[in-house]
Amino acid sequence: MVKHIVMFKLQGSDELRRETALRFKAALDALPEQIDVLQSIETALNENPAEDWDIVLTAIVPTMADVAVYAKHPAHVAAAAIIKDVKELRACVDYNC
Repeated sequence: MVKHIVMFKLQGSDELRRETALRFKAALDALPEQIDVLQSIETALNENPAEDWDIVLTAIVPTMADVAVYAKHPAHVAAAAIIKDVKELRACVDYNC
């Protein structure tokens, strides 16, 4: 199994970042029902105002090749489009677990 962990830093006002992060979270949370290789996904908004990142996701897929399947799936592409205009930074780690 592969754990796919991604953090996003958004730009804009606190209100815009939170509103966008909530819409993005809802779209991500719906992905396991739409993407066969996605075994699970956990998403959360950052609650620590001293930190810079806004949202994190942890997804589990069977193989490293499935990370690409997940990333290219139309439902994932549509979810990613939600933050397209406000995404400042993205950090990702993929590892076998």
